[in-house]
Amino acid sequence: MAIPDYQALMLPVLRLAATGVTRVPDAAAAIADQLGLTEAEREEMLPSRRQRVLHNRIHWAKFYMAKAGLIDSPARGRFTASADGKALLATQPAAITVETLKTYPAFAQFYAVDAQASPAEASVAEAAATATATPEEQIDAAHGVLHAALKTELLQRVLAQSPAFFERAIVDLLVAMGYGGSHEGAALSLGRSGDGGVDGVIDEDRLGLDRIYVQAKRYAPHVGVGRPDVQGFVGSLVGFGATKGVFVTTSSFSAPAIDFVRHLPQRVVLIDGTRLAELMIEHGVGVRVSRTIAVKRLDEDFFADE
Repeated sequence: MAIPDYQALMLPVLRLAATGVTRVPDAAAAIADQLGLTEAEREEMLPSRRQRVLHNRIHWAKFYMAKAGLIDSPARGRFTASADGKALLATQPAAITVETLKTYPAFAQFYAVDAQASPAEASVAEAAATATATPEEQIDAAHGVLHAALKTELLQRVLAQSPAFFERAIVDLLVAMGYGGSHEGAALSLGRSGDGGVDGVIDEDRLGLDRIYVQAKRYAPHVGVGRPDVQGFVGSLVGFGATKGVFVTTSSFSAPAIDFVRHLPQRVVLIDGTRLAELMIEHGVGVRVSRTIAVKRLDEDFFADE
């Protein structure tokens, strides 16, 4: 089954907390057993790869219930059900949601938007408290949308440029990834050949101990690269006595082309448009940081007793 959202987890978290003092990792293990989650579901990470999804949702379920006075924290990192929490469980609720918590004055005070807040701030606060996704999940989802849009726009801009620009972009990317030794050396290599079935040669390391042969095809998305194109490139590698090659395209590779390179004595890496855009973003080629948002957490060590 899918991992329940943080509001659906409020009731099982409170029930578990009513049995005694516990911690989020222990609660996650117990609730995973109750729900029959698979090992993969238990280990599923947020897109940021910083926390498990189940742990994150249990944390926020606990956090919101604590704001309502249903959860107490007797010690750092530990929590248990309060008298109000046990009283709520005694009514045998079918579920606990943010709407349930709003009936508690402490949560209502926490939830209430300051009268001087702007309409934008009010809408953000409303969305954060009522959404099924936790705040971290909302941040990751928004980042994912922006990242996907950037990849699409990046490929469109590359396609709109000249073949020479595309070659320079590949140079910039390979150098940013640590190949070629220097930008000047790489620029002299890539795009210099123009014959023999390869578009260029680049040093794998600064000493030039090994070389990588490169083929670059700036194709529209609907024009894929098939096995014959890759086969021709591999034939050129054999002719040069080369053992390593990179085939880069702005479009995609056919299944036969991908399968073909899996069984070669040469090491040939295929980089399609999606992977190309991801690498350009990862290594800062053709993109720049627009805004950095720092998400801060409470420093528990600061408040620890000496």
